[in-house]
Amino acid sequence: MKNNFLNKSVANIYFKPSPNSEVISQILYGEKFKILFKRKKYIKIKTHYDNYIGYIKKDKFLENFKPSHKISKIKSKIFFKRGKRFLSSNNYLYYGSGVCKRSEDKKYIEFEKNRWIKKSDVKNIDHHEKNYIKIFKFFLNTKYLWGGKTCVGIDCSALIQIYFYYNRIFFPRDTKDQIRFCKRKRSKNRLKGDIVFWKGHVGICLNKSRFIHAYGPKKKVINMPIVKTIKLIYKTANLKVKKVSNISNI
Repeated sequence: MKNNFLNKSVANIYFKPSPNSEVISQILYGEKFKILFKRKKYIKIKTHYDNYIGYIKKDKFLENFKPSHKISKIKSKIFFKRGKRFLSSNNYLYYGSGVCKRSEDKKYIEFEKNRWIKKSDVKNIDHHEKNYIKIFKFFLNTKYLWGGKTCVGIDCSALIQIYFYYNRIFFPRDTKDQIRFCKRKRSKNRLKGDIVFWKGHVGICLNKSRFIHAYGPKKKVINMPIVKTIKLIYKTANLKVKKVSNISNI
């Protein structure tokens, strides 16, 4: 079927075609996907970026869309224009979302008819953000949410993936696939950029001693000492580190 692009700020991807089903991931504004088949009020999709498969609610989507910019802030408020004034709404676009600039006016760009965001909240679509630490720190204290991919709520594997998604570099969505995808690091010393995997969990070292992860038991994205984190996960979940990679090797 034809390619489609999401025209909502964010949509839940469900394991089954039901609102009572588990939310396994999310899809962001401007993200490309294919419809595999339709089922009542839901469609089964496959995302273009990471080949993720699941169900989203049936709706009208964009079919012709070429993003020119992407959201470079943790979130960008959506405005509408009345006369010469820009009035804020209660809606946002989220980090990494792609938008197509239709027009601009002063400090704003229009991405849909009378839907505007600030110019300062976007970068060109081909912008590459090398400072991965800055990106992960954007999400500090964000609520832990299984399947989440935004500052409203995010899970451990999405926190790692969001750096790659912003830069439009392929990286798997789920921890089990990330473990297989990443190269094993030989050195046992913990260094900046080390991605540490457990069964069902992942996080990244900010430096030699600090570690950031979306941690379910703490219900948020948290910065913790590396050694304490490893001991705590073993004590509470009886899990040992399965693999260590480094972001520079991906």
